Amino acid sequence: MKRLLKNGRVVDPASATDATLDILIEDGRIAAIEESIEPGKSEVIELEGLTVCPGFIDMHVHFREPGQEWKESVATGAAAAASGGFTAVACMPNTVPVMDNRALVEFVQAQAREAGMSRVWPIGAVTKGQDGKELAEIGDMNAAGAVAFSDDGRPIRSSQMMRMALEYSKIFGVPIIDHCEDPDLVAGGVVHEGWVSSRLGFKGWPGVAEDVIVARNILLSDYTGGHVHIAHMSTAGSMRLVREAKARGSRVTCEVTPHHLVLDHEAVMEFDTYTKMNPPLRAAEDLDGLLEGLADGTVDAIATDHAPHHCDEKCVEFSRAPFGVVGLETAVSICLDRLVHRDIISLSRMVELFSTGPAGVLGMDKGKLAVGAEADITVLDLDREVTVDADDFESKSENSPFLKWKLRGGPVMTMVDGRIIHDRR
Repeated sequence: MKRLLKNGRVVDPASATDATLDILIEDGRIAAIEESIEPGKSEVIELEGLTVCPGFIDMHVHFREPGQEWKESVATGAAAAASGGFTAVACMPNTVPVMDNRALVEFVQAQAREAGMSRVWPIGAVTKGQDGKELAEIGDMNAAGAVAFSDDGRPIRSSQMMRMALEYSKIFGVPIIDHCEDPDLVAGGVVHEGWVSSRLGFKGWPGVAEDVIVARNILLSDYTGGHVHIAHMSTAGSMRLVREAKARGSRVTCEVTPHHLVLDHEAVMEFDTYTKMNPPLRAAEDLDGLLEGLADGTVDAIATDHAPHHCDEKCVEFSRAPFGVVGLETAVSICLDRLVHRDIISLSRMVELFSTGPAGVLGMDKGKLAVGAEADITVLDLDREVTVDADDFESKSENSPFLKWKLRGGPVMTMVDGRIIHDRR
C-alpha cells in the first residue's frame, strides 16, 4: 500500500528540517520527501495545519506483564503508547518474574507482536532477580533483542557489580540504565526532604541520595569505558554532574520525566497518592536545574517512567501507597503546553528529546524522517485542546497527577511501518 502524507509541517531534528512537505510511504518505508508529490494511486492523508515528526520513543516504561497484568499488560501498554503518540517504547524488567533471561525477553516481544500496536523493546535485568548479587545473562538477552540493561526499581547498590555490568555491556554496545539512589540515605523516605516533608510529618528523601550514585556511576563509566544512562534524573545536583561529565567526554547520558519538569514537592501537600513517585518530586530549584539542562542540551531524552498501579493500591494512606504514575498518554501534551508554548524549549528540541535523543541512547536506527527509513511517524496538533481524563486512557491504570488538567497541543495520529495504529484527527 502507498500512503501520501500531504501538506504537513515536517519537523525532523536529525536533518534540521522544518518545512511544509509531502511524505510518500510505500511498503512500510518512506519512499520520498518532497515539496510536492503527485498522489498517483496513493491513499492521500491531508495534514495541513498539523506537524509531522519522527516516531516518538519512550525509553522508560513499566508494563506489568508477566505477573501483574491487572495493572497493565503488554497489549494495553502498547495501546496507551500509541494513543500518546509513541511508536516505540523500551520496557523495564521489574516484572514477576523478573525479565532476566532470554525466554522472558522473547515472551514480551511475542506479546507486542500479537498486540500489533507500538513497538516494544525489552530492557533486560542487570542482575538475576534484580537482587544485585549475580550478573544476569546479558549477552544471551541482547542476542534475543534486549536493547539495554537495568535493575530499575532498584539501584545497583554494589560498585563492583556496576563496574562488571559496564565492562560486560560494553562488549555488546548497549547502555546500563541505573536508578540512582543510595538506599542508606533514602532510609524509608517517601517525599523530598525539605520544608514540605517537615510540615507534613513524612520521612524525607534527600536529593543527595541521587547525586552520590550519579557521581559514582560517572566515575565507573570513565574507568571502564562503558555507557551509563541515568534514569529519571530529578535533582539540579545530578544535572550539574552530568553536564560536567559530558564536557570532558564521559560516556554518560540521561533522561528526565515530564512530572519532574512541571511539578515540585508542593504538589504532595494535598496528600494525593498520585503525586507519590520514585524519585520524588523535588524542590523548585531542582525543577529549574532540570529545565536548564533541557534547554542547554545536557538532557538526552524525555521519558515517562510510566508506572501503572491499580486504584485499590493507590487509594490508601500516602505512606503506604506504592510509588509511580502513568504518563504515556499525557507526556506529549504536558511538554507542548508547559515547555514549547511557554518558550522554555523549541518544538524541534522537544521532538529531538522524544525521538532522535532516545534512539541515540539505545543505539537504534530510529528517530528520523529519511528516504528508506521505516515509516514510524507521530503527527501533532499544536493547538488541540486537551483535558486529561482517565476515561479516555487506553492504559488499565489512571494514577496520573495531571487528571483534569487543560492543555494545549497533543498527538493526533501514530504510524508504525506506515500503518495507522491510532488516529484522532
